[in-house]
Amino acid sequence: MRKIKSTLLVCFLFLSAGVFAQDEQATKEETVQAGHTNQNKFRQLYQEFSTPNQYRTGAGAPGEAYYQNQADYKMDIELDDKNQKLSGYETITYHNNSPDALEYLWVQLDQNIRTKDSEAKLKDGNGISPVTQSSTFVNDFMEEPFDGGFHIEEVSSKDGKSLPHTINFTMMRVDLPQPLKAGESYSFNIKWWYNINNHVTDRARSGYEHFPEDGNNVYVIAQFFPRMGVYNDVEGWQNMQFWGSGEFALPFGSYEVNITVPADHILDGTGELQNRKDVYSREMMKRYEQAKKSYDKPVVIVTQEEAEAAEKGFSDKKKTWKLKAEMVRDFAFATSRKFIVDMMNVKVMGKDVMAESLYPKEGNPLWGDYSTKVVASTVKSYSDHTFQYPYSKAISVHAKNQGMEYPMICWNYGRPEKDGTYTDRVKFGMMSVIIHEVGHNFFPMIVNSDERQWGWMDEGINTFMQYLAEQEFAREYPQAISPEEVYPSRRGIPSKIVPYMKGDQSYIAPIMSNPENVFQLGNNAYGKPATALNILRETVMGHDLFDYSFKTYANRWMFKHPTPEDFFRTMEDASGVDLDWFWRGWFYGTDNVDIGIKEVKKFQITDKVTKEGKALLERYNVEDPASIDAVYVVEEGSDEYNAESKGKTSLENAPKLNEYLMDNFTPEERAKLKNPKFFYQVTFNKPGGLVMPLIVEYTYADGTTNNVKYPAQIWRKNDKEVSKAIASDKEITKITVDPNLETADVNLDNNSWPQNAKEDKFQNFKKEASN
Repeated sequence: MRKIKSTLLVCFLFLSAGVFAQDEQATKEETVQAGHTNQNKFRQLYQEFSTPNQYRTGAGAPGEAYYQNQADYKMDIELDDKNQKLSGYETITYHNNSPDALEYLWVQLDQNIRTKDSEAKLKDGNGISPVTQSSTFVNDFMEEPFDGGFHIEEVSSKDGKSLPHTINFTMMRVDLPQPLKAGESYSFNIKWWYNINNHVTDRARSGYEHFPEDGNNVYVIAQFFPRMGVYNDVEGWQNMQFWGSGEFALPFGSYEVNITVPADHILDGTGELQNRKDVYSREMMKRYEQAKKSYDKPVVIVTQEEAEAAEKGFSDKKKTWKLKAEMVRDFAFATSRKFIVDMMNVKVMGKDVMAESLYPKEGNPLWGDYSTKVVASTVKSYSDHTFQYPYSKAISVHAKNQGMEYPMICWNYGRPEKDGTYTDRVKFGMMSVIIHEVGHNFFPMIVNSDERQWGWMDEGINTFMQYLAEQEFAREYPQAISPEEVYPSRRGIPSKIVPYMKGDQSYIAPIMSNPENVFQLGNNAYGKPATALNILRETVMGHDLFDYSFKTYANRWMFKHPTPEDFFRTMEDASGVDLDWFWRGWFYGTDNVDIGIKEVKKFQITDKVTKEGKALLERYNVEDPASIDAVYVVEEGSDEYNAESKGKTSLENAPKLNEYLMDNFTPEERAKLKNPKFFYQVTFNKPGGLVMPLIVEYTYADGTTNNVKYPAQIWRKNDKEVSKAIASDKEITKITVDPNLETADVNLDNNSWPQNAKEDKFQNFKKEASN
């Protein structure tokens, strides 16, 4: 036993002394830099997270006292196609399910962002550019501002009495005659109208597109009615103004909406169509019944020929479409006499869901070939990763320059050339935007996060899901993809976020920023969080743990209002993986990933007492090295190194080690022991501030490779560098960090040993010139 103990002591000292020194130095530096505060990147997020309470638990689930208020709407809407004007009368019934008495109600007036004197037009700085597009120049300096805000004609109680109200830009406070107590409901009316904007020229989320060739308009209408704000346990009323980037925070409720449009229009929107037989022709009804039985290809409900004939009509008569929806957070619709319509049913976990597309002839043949199939595939894919899609339909509407989502309906871009031809870029762009916007039915239309405050909770999570759905669509419809290609996903792949993450820090904000306060919203709210979640699934947690936890989050918070902490806590609670370091780095900071190889040292095993070995033993009060049955290491190239011993096994270079094994192990045990020939100490460094797992590929002289993933915790005691001792029976010829580009490493120059030779552009130029 004495031999075993002494030898283990020496081995422990050999392997650990360098690491101890690194950790000790790192701790000292950390303490000095932090002013004696804990700056370790693996510390818990207690200071950043809200304290758990009866409404939201520390596990990330709704608490026993969780509540949410509800808003129900009854609306009569009319579209004036000749003057592009929308008017309406609504009755809102607000249900106070909170424990608080409410003195007033807050109503959102999002259209007020387009009033002539809107403050939103003054919020950003600008200057004179030396080169400006003609349309931009006219819009900025020559056109009279468009007046598109709400004209509120009436705010009244249920019995018709006027209610005092105050309009503050995009919010309206309605003062109640008496406080609305917990458990009570209150109904009131609003009458209003506004001028519909041209969304092509002002790039708004809704409006109309005019087609001068035939004089028609295609309307995609949303944010068109005064909508209730959210009152919750986190901040009371969410009455943050709508400035344009931060989207919407809305309560769930039921909708009964009657929409009157020209009689030759085709319309669809959120909810179930209540009077289909009144607004559909007999032939359309016949085709609709066929679509309900078609699960493999779309059935055309309104043909292109019929739509082209309708374009010439301009009926003066009217028709009212009646829609009803339950448990939705918003309402939107699209209408035009130009619409072609096709539909197909899709089985989603045993339930029928109607996939549908509305598009003018300008969208064909691209839209007729792909749109509805993409809708069907998306609903199935998202359901597999979250919960069964709860609604009866999902609609994709073609609209130039658009990409916007609402319950059961969305508008999407992707238009062929006038001759019907289109590039792969246009095709995949259309597919991706449809997947993304249909996917928003899940986030945030059902998992109802606060878009006004946390843009990434819907856009980032949905972009991550979009990436998964794109790859699954390619597998379901391989004929849409060239055989030698994979689906060209724009976001989610780690390498694609590198240019942003290594950019100028002056223009990068943490993901946990309000959408109004970031420079690059696309990268901040879409690209980076999608990449982070993809890395979390592929590299940090693995599919099984991630998918179970993500599905748990989706099911816990479907038809509820989650916060970022609810997501973070659920992912850890359901997986048993401590991810505070991950959330802190990717979501609360702006550091990037840069992990490299600082140096590689090669060693030889010997029984001879070396200078460094003797010094180490003396440090631990071992005065007589001969008293310990020890194994020593010698660095290759040192004075004590014996080149003739290179490549020999440990037993050949250290006979005493053989004696030790003979004395302490049985023949059977010795047969199972390794006998390495080569010893290395690899020092990895981390110039980038972001903590990530250390993924390393070791290549051997015989051409074989071995991939090792060291957990992120390898950096917990030294955030700058760490060494690993490697014993191998084969010679290592190459070491590569992050060989498959899994971590969004911003600098690949330091990822290899031996270091890859940098391209000499001058020498290459000389070679080319000589040829």
